[in-house]
Amino acid sequence: MINRELIRIKIVQLTYAYYQNGNKNIDTAEKELFFSLSKAYDLYNYLLALIVAVTKDARKRLDVAQTKAQREGTDMPSQKFAYNRFALQLEENKMLCDFMEAKKKSWNDEPEFINKLYKQITDSQIYKDYMADTEDNYAADRELWRKLYRTLIQENEDLDALLEEQSLYWNDDKEIVDTFVLKTIKRFDEKKKAKQELLPEYDSEEDRDYARKLFRATIMNGDEYQRYMSEASRNWDFSRLAFMDVIIMQIAIAEIVTFPSIPVSVSINEYVDIAKLYSTPRSGGYINGMLDNIARHLIQTGRLMKHMDNNRKTASATSAPVAAEPQKAKAEESEGQEEEEKA
Repeated sequence: MINRELIRIKIVQLTYAYYQNGNKNIDTAEKELFFSLSKAYDLYNYLLALIVAVTKDARKRLDVAQTKAQREGTDMPSQKFAYNRFALQLEENKMLCDFMEAKKKSWNDEPEFINKLYKQITDSQIYKDYMADTEDNYAADRELWRKLYRTLIQENEDLDALLEEQSLYWNDDKEIVDTFVLKTIKRFDEKKKAKQELLPEYDSEEDRDYARKLFRATIMNGDEYQRYMSEASRNWDFSRLAFMDVIIMQIAIAEIVTFPSIPVSVSINEYVDIAKLYSTPRSGGYINGMLDNIARHLIQTGRLMKHMDNNRKTASATSAPVAAEPQKAKAEESEGQEEEEKA
């Protein structure tokens, strides 16, 4: 589940924290990096368990409504949502049950949020269309939850606030983790029952190694990489760079130099996107031009054995950057590649 997009973002956050917190112990910082990544996987399971929690709540409400209907002699309420086939399969999923039991996590302590989300669901047109539809099969049940998740869980301010209270990491993680949850919903197969596999924490050991190597190269070779930046920005004072810009470029250079199989253009584009989120408004264009110049210089001087497209579009690296601190550098210490299909 933990992909390179998430790893890059975490390394930006943890490298920023490494320099800002003053405790420059690389072994401790590396443990913090992997703890931070593991919290993203916790969130993935916790959000899947939210579907189960809402469904359990729906069954309790159904029991009350059925008892009332029997007593009053009225029509029995529909069981369609409370016994949604996909949600029941997820409730029985062995991997999810084992994970939640091991972590001692549940939604039982959040009844107000569950009640509010249930009402939002039952008031939604998605729910009303589902309940009115004569189509009654597993595919329709699974599609209901995909739509509900995209509409009412993916963008939910109450949920964001609740998650922020539980973990310093989760608000930053949620946007990416949402794509993993949606991918998981789409992959569920009724025939696999409780043995349906969820996404693993890491697709392979290669991604763990990537995270470790990239973080260590960033820190251990930081002076050398910053010298590359200083040389590329000789038209003006290097100290005027926003600190987050320096961090992002330092990590990008580490990736460009350390990983021969990753094309230069891929690395530059990834960190330009990160800069747009985590630094100043002008940082993306400036970092694009700086990294392009640095990579070309390293190739020309024989220090980098990679190819670059001569037609690659870059922003100018000569205009002075905005001297500002990052707007979104949420790299606090812990408490103790695509769209929906991307993983």
